Amino acid sequence: MRIPLLIVILIGGALSAPADDNWPQFRGPDADGHVRGTGFPLKWSEKENVIWKTAIHDRGWSSPVIWKNQIWMTTATADGHTLYAVCVDRQNGQIIRDIHVFDVEKPEHIAATNSYASPTSVIEDGRVYVHYGTYGTACIDTESGEILWTRRDLICNHEEGAGSSPMLVGDRLVVNVDGRDFQYVIALNKATGKNVWKTNRSSDYSQVPVNQRKAYCMPIVVPRGNGTQLVSPGAKAVVAYNSATGEELWNVRHNGWSMAPRPVYGHGLVFAIIDYDHPELWAIRPDGSGDVTGTHVVWKNTKGMPSRPSFVLVDDLIFLVNSDGICSCVEAKSGDLVWKDRIDGKYSGSPIVADGRIYFFNENSVTTVIKASRKFEVLAVNPLDNEQLSASPAAAGNAFFVRTEKFLYRIEESATK
Repeated sequence: MRIPLLIVILIGGALSAPADDNWPQFRGPDADGHVRGTGFPLKWSEKENVIWKTAIHDRGWSSPVIWKNQIWMTTATADGHTLYAVCVDRQNGQIIRDIHVFDVEKPEHIAATNSYASPTSVIEDGRVYVHYGTYGTACIDTESGEILWTRRDLICNHEEGAGSSPMLVGDRLVVNVDGRDFQYVIALNKATGKNVWKTNRSSDYSQVPVNQRKAYCMPIVVPRGNGTQLVSPGAKAVVAYNSATGEELWNVRHNGWSMAPRPVYGHGLVFAIIDYDHPELWAIRPDGSGDVTGTHVVWKNTKGMPSRPSFVLVDDLIFLVNSDGICSCVEAKSGDLVWKDRIDGKYSGSPIVADGRIYFFNENSVTTVIKASRKFEVLAVNPLDNEQLSASPAAAGNAFFVRTEKFLYRIEESATK
């Protein structure tokens, strides 16, 4: 096990880790970027409100996931030959476990902005499920660190590296596999790793260039009658599947590909980003059957939409930032623009909503905080050391957990303040 650098900055007061607030998956407990607690810090810097700062070895853009006192994330060597899972103590920032999960003989090329450990893990009581795209998926016992099962056959050619994260739906682990060569959604038995169902994408890719068949998105769970459905964006279509069986329920066709932002559900609509090169935000009614492209797309917003960061829905408003720092607020029910302004920096990570504020984390580790309102109002600009930040932060208790290129931070109001 590697012994990482640990820097603990004692601010004062007891550092408690409540057992009943967790951040179990990408975008949090409700998959929408909202925290469940209150009392989060408005301002911070390297010298203010940093409770601890722990070095994480090698390179990874997976977001932290949190269960009780444990924080898990993945990392990988820069050449992609060795893949790890790291667990950090939430209270004091110490490394609890550093697990060598997989070796990779011939890693594929990845984009310079990506890593070999970009998909975010998913965690529950006693288990964490780590995923490295085509290189493997594993279930780890969070108490012992034992690897309980692995799958290394969910393969595809990502071209630019993996991005889709897994999610738990009841007793199944679900993941999108959308590469240049294979495109499907699969549900595994979370206890054994065995297939429960696997459904190939229904789009006709025969005339589509191979680089336009891939995507980096993940599903959300949406109500349907007395049950649920998985709404899963892929190249050329947003598709809904029966959560229990994997049967395709409806689809909306489009011309996009390589989309990454996770959809959001509210007001009886699914809000999804279509396309990477020319991103558009579509609002879709999820109650149809078959091809509903012509009937269930309620509105489209085509200007200034994000290609990488996900977005947040707060009451009747959607707040977004694109990769170039163009921040927008649109009406959820109509798609009409409320305001548009610019905030500093480039953006890959997704925002967090807490205490009526929206926190946008840029690629230089600077966070711009705005008021969640119909008027653009910047409340704070918070710099950390200038390191790349591509992972979406997590939040639990009253703290943010921010992963930069080399460190994991716990950011929280000082108890002595």
